[in-house]
Amino acid sequence: MAVVSTDVEISTSFPADKLFHAITNFHVLAPKAAPEIYKSITIIEGDGGVGTIESHIYGDGLPYKASKQKIDAVDVTNLCLNFTVFEGDMLSDYLDSISHRIQVSPAADGGAVYKHTTVFNCKGEKKPSEEVLNQANEGYKKVFKAIEAYINANANAV
Repeated sequence: MAVVSTDVEISTSFPADKLFHAITNFHVLAPKAAPEIYKSITIIEGDGGVGTIESHIYGDGLPYKASKQKIDAVDVTNLCLNFTVFEGDMLSDYLDSISHRIQVSPAADGGAVYKHTTVFNCKGEKKPSEEVLNQANEGYKKVFKAIEAYINANANAV
């Protein structure tokens, strides 16, 4: 089984704790900040912590419609969140799952660094193309910037 990983790193002026709080409230913020990407995110099992399962419905402009994701780990002390996409058409016919690790680190200037590592767990030897990997990374950046702008415009959002 092939495994492919990719990383995105973004610096922000948000303090690390505020950014991590926003990430743990992604299910609330993303549909408001980026409705063209996320029509809805619904918790279908759990309380938002480890073991929570979410249903994601995507916008019309995306090449896939829906997915289910499970929160695998939330480490508030180390500002880290892990989740896995385990079902949905974004897995295509060659992916078993897509694992994500989000790490927030404080920056020297009082802001933070957001690092998003994605691991594509393939069913066989077929791997995502460079185009697919680049589209995924650009999508993460776009959603991050949309949430950042939403929070800046709505101080009480988090």
